[in-house]
Amino acid sequence: MIPQVVIVGRPNVGKSSLFNWLVEKRIAIEDPTAGVTRDRLVQRVELDGRVIELVDTGGMGFDDPDGLTAQIDRQIESGLADAAVVLFVVDVRTGPLAADVEVARRVRKSGCPVLLVANKADAPNLDSQAVDFASLGFGPPLVVSARQHRNRGPLVDAILERLPEPTGDEPESAELPEMKLAMVGRRNVGKSTFVNALAREERVITSPVAGTTRDSVDVRFEVDGRSFLAIDTPGLRRAKSRTTDIDFYSTHRAQRSIRRADVVLLFFDATEPIGKVDKQLAETITEEAKPVVFVVNKWDLYAADVKKREWAEYLRDTFRTMPWAPVAFVTATEGRNVKAVIDTAQRLYRQSHERAATARLNTVLRLAVEANPPPADGRGRPVRLYYATQVEVAPPTIVISASGPRSVTDSYRRYLLNTFRKELPFHEIPIRLYVRGKSSEDKAARDS
Repeated sequence: MIPQVVIVGRPNVGKSSLFNWLVEKRIAIEDPTAGVTRDRLVQRVELDGRVIELVDTGGMGFDDPDGLTAQIDRQIESGLADAAVVLFVVDVRTGPLAADVEVARRVRKSGCPVLLVANKADAPNLDSQAVDFASLGFGPPLVVSARQHRNRGPLVDAILERLPEPTGDEPESAELPEMKLAMVGRRNVGKSTFVNALAREERVITSPVAGTTRDSVDVRFEVDGRSFLAIDTPGLRRAKSRTTDIDFYSTHRAQRSIRRADVVLLFFDATEPIGKVDKQLAETITEEAKPVVFVVNKWDLYAADVKKREWAEYLRDTFRTMPWAPVAFVTATEGRNVKAVIDTAQRLYRQSHERAATARLNTVLRLAVEANPPPADGRGRPVRLYYATQVEVAPPTIVISASGPRSVTDSYRRYLLNTFRKELPFHEIPIRLYVRGKSSEDKAARDS
């Protein structure tokens, strides 16, 4: 089992900054607004050869204005219950506050080894102020500055000293899961509920409050003995409705999650019509050439009023450039059809990593040209498509050499893509197609 190092503290002591600093990636949102972090953020990281899971938590003692205080506290307590080491973070500039004393009380109850970390010592002249935190009962604090990158090495050493001895089942590296799934969609479509159904626990906070999830949350889960990573993303709002920095961060995190993912699950609410945000997300998925499953959630609330076939046709009519995307109908609150969605995602993942034999690819190209030759170039000369080759997977990327690539129209490219998708093992995923000439200035590229 991989040991978890859990970061706790009152709001605005720099927990998320410390988390990002240790994993050396900007994962958690860093914002002066109290209460930005709500869910547990977990990142697997290797520290001097030891693999740990670093966990960021919400601020203890924060009264959430959306009424989610109890859920945030449960996330913190769940983190403490699984902790091998606790990083108790305080702000050296403010000195000990009553809220720090309350955090100390709760941390002490966990019974875990505790490392007191005095953050925000951006200059050495602040170090002496950290001695006041010894009154919290965890010994002298380790003084650091996540912002100024002060004392990361001593912090890592102190964490490693407090970890339990390695067990035989710990991985030797921060290995990647078999497949990464990004859950995207507008607000309140049930993404977090779906993730909890996968994890079989309340791993992320769910509520009727729009915008409950503010950051992308990685949740590892297993299906049939295989490891997967679910990326729960914030629900997006229309651009004109984004009024805060948090809205901006949420949009950025959702877009980044699409780029990270192997397969995207685009969620829809069966009780709501498709909206502009859904179309914007579909555009991003298309631009990134990601396999996607259209997931229609809350089907139990709508099944009596409309048939699945009609909803599927509605999706096809709306997203005409994605006719290959499979459609799934689920009820996440009951876990209904959740496993089937994962099975579909695995099928798309396998397709995206297929490689078509060059001979087969060129046979398909030749037959396509014979059935429907490309249009002539600007001088009336026939355009010749010489050969095709697949140069990449995930997404499958096909390059065609042609005599006049600029004369190969968009409609003809779509014809070729549809033919390749039908005849090659890429039936339900996007394909990138490049048509190139013999010289760089005669090169044209189109994605699909």
